[in-house]
Amino acid sequence: MTEQVSEFEQLLLEGPYLNIPQVGDVVTGTVIGTGRREVRIDLGGIATGVVRGKELFAESSEYANLEPGTEVEATVMEMENEGGEVELSFRFAGQQKAWEEIRAFFTSGEIIETKILEANKGGLIVRVNTVNGFLPVSQLSPEHYPRVSGGDKNKILEKLKSYVGIKMKVRVIDVNETDEKLIVSEKAVWEDQQKNVLSKFNVGDAVEGEVTALADFGAFIKFGALEGLVHISEIAWQRIDHPRDLLKIGDMVKAEIIGIEGSKIFLSMKKLIRDPWQNVSERYNVGDIVEGTVLKVNPFGFFVELDEEIHGLAHVSELSDDPEVDVTTLGKEGERMKFKIVSIEPNEHRLGLSLKSLSPSKKKSAKVATEVPAEITPEGSTSEDESVEAPKEAVADTATE
Repeated sequence: MTEQVSEFEQLLLEGPYLNIPQVGDVVTGTVIGTGRREVRIDLGGIATGVVRGKELFAESSEYANLEPGTEVEATVMEMENEGGEVELSFRFAGQQKAWEEIRAFFTSGEIIETKILEANKGGLIVRVNTVNGFLPVSQLSPEHYPRVSGGDKNKILEKLKSYVGIKMKVRVIDVNETDEKLIVSEKAVWEDQQKNVLSKFNVGDAVEGEVTALADFGAFIKFGALEGLVHISEIAWQRIDHPRDLLKIGDMVKAEIIGIEGSKIFLSMKKLIRDPWQNVSERYNVGDIVEGTVLKVNPFGFFVELDEEIHGLAHVSELSDDPEVDVTTLGKEGERMKFKIVSIEPNEHRLGLSLKSLSPSKKKSAKVATEVPAEITPEGSTSEDESVEAPKEAVADTATE
């Protein structure tokens, strides 16, 4: 039995002079008719294609409100449907075109605008053309980076969710259509902008700016279009537990640029302040008995404030002769106590304090007791009745204390 050959299949057999599309190809045609649920397209006189059902809908505005005579692109889904027409898809064509544009963005490094769709703990889901991509937290600019004290993940997520619905300027930094992988970076755009402005500054320059954020590790200062970090150790000469001890958001401060690494700027506030340790000997000397406030109690000792600028450390070895002593029983935070200065190292900004030096140890008392002199007789000889026994009793009494 001879199989019937359709008119379209016959065209395929008649010769290679016809540029016949294949399944998966993106073809260009002219809209010849539209309806509520389908669009018919003339494929250059070779055949008529139809886009219908779910393949009719594309998120691109390019396919909205089509009129006869409009030139469009579509993807071939089937060579021939039940009506003898080529089955086409706007959806697939739109996606293919979108990926082609994204690859072009990646190659050129062009800055593009993207909309934030969703947020998770790792970053933001974004939309580039009709393709969803990912903007990791690490690729956010300083303006949008969630600086959360203590790194609380729930607070970070809350901050990220506040960006849903807004638009950000980004650059494509990784793309793989096969894996549907699209990674973008806002930080890359910010870094490029920083380079031009950064060229005007050098290490050693003094700047003035506003405190924009506080974290456990330091404070962020914005000066002009730039932003730098003042590490907690560079805020003041004295020890502080948290930047908020001395700063608050909105404060205007002066700082010195101490490092520039790429787009990262490192600042120091204490560099612009006189170092109080340079003349510490005018106020304190080894052997002085001083009074200070216990700022912090740690297993290794007490941090003590002698004045607003000079802080010292009373190491646990200088708190008691008992190596197993519980330091919390010897003092508490906020308590005013007396100490003896046992060391001063101005260059290292260190001052050592001692608590145990203020009170004689029991070991010393025992030594004194063993050295009680024997009673001397008028002739210069030792009395034999009580002179020997008395020291033994003194030693025994001391040992039982």
